[in-house]
Amino acid sequence: MSYADAGEENLLDVYYNSHLKKAKDVIVFIHGGSWNSGSKDSYWFLGKNFARKGKVMVVINYSLSPKSTYENMALDCTKAIKWVKENITKYGGNPDRIFVMGHSAGGHLAALINQDPIYFKKIGIENPIKGVILNDPFGLDIHQYMKSQINTNDKYMPGFLKVFSEDEKNWMSASPVFTAAKITNPYLLFVGGNTYESIKIQTPAFYQILKENHKSVYFEEIKNKKHVAMISHMFFSWNQLYDKIINFIDK
Repeated sequence: MSYADAGEENLLDVYYNSHLKKAKDVIVFIHGGSWNSGSKDSYWFLGKNFARKGKVMVVINYSLSPKSTYENMALDCTKAIKWVKENITKYGGNPDRIFVMGHSAGGHLAALINQDPIYFKKIGIENPIKGVILNDPFGLDIHQYMKSQINTNDKYMPGFLKVFSEDEKNWMSASPVFTAAKITNPYLLFVGGNTYESIKIQTPAFYQILKENHKSVYFEEIKNKKHVAMISHMFFSWNQLYDKIINFIDK
């Protein structure tokens, strides 16, 4: 289904169990892919598994680099959530119980739109997000990453510069770590024990900032898991993250 007018990049899929009569919690999933790749089509297993477990799952596409910058991607994500808010009752979802989940770059976008009010303001609605699930998020402090890597031979930098530009002000605006004090809803943070070093540093640091500001936040390191496996292993419905996410939502 289309949530906006940009074709393939503004499509979403809804997964739900029509046999459950009570309005169900809704999870909107934002995929990763270094802001320049990825598709909702790769994550059908999340939709089916969460639907079997009594939730409504919405998996979205959004515009990618080099066509789009992070601001346009974030705006797409808010448009998708607006569509969910206005339409999810048709699929048994509760529009007052919308949670956002993101992996890798998708985790960055999930945190960004939840914390910076400019994105929901641009589309004319209040932020409807009840809670945020970040699965091995990359870019929570993109400013620190860009500043430390820009003059190196980091293979990701040419692509990241297309997303965030060479302007250090953009790096700061794009970093959820700087708006952590604005958080009013709960966060669930996962980090893989064998993930990228920058994620292993920035995610616990983000958690500490939230804790020090008395925010509702839960953090767990998943032992022995690499970055991609943190999401790909959710193909299996018995993966431990399902119970942890559902317990977080049900609270």
